[in-house]
Amino acid sequence: QVQYVASGGGFVQPGGSLRLSCAVSGTTFSSYTLGWYRQAPGNQRELVARITRSGISNYADSVEGRFTISRDKAKNMIYLQINSLYPEDTAVYSCNTAPTAVPPWGQGTQITVSS
Repeated sequence: QVQYVASGGGFVQPGGSLRLSCAVSGTTFSSYTLGWYRQAPGNQRELVARITRSGISNYADSVEGRFTISRDKAKNMIYLQINSLYPEDTAVYSCNTAPTAVPPWGQGTQITVSS
């Protein structure tokens, strides 16, 4: 069974940075486009960044220029470097296949941006 375990979230002030990590297991890591999703309270989950098997990345307009996704095939990990955080980035961040996610979602990581 596929498992996704995200980590690296926390409480940060506006303008701060974080680096999220997601460990992927139970699947052929290199076969899929993977992505980072986020869900804020009361909102639907949204795809904010994705990276293809060959390393091509794509971002939602709301995070373009501030988020950078990467993957390490040797470690079965994907990462999300987040800079210039805004309060509206507050959400639970999770990883999954993209652009279509397949349950189970696994463990997400909370980011709270507040002064």
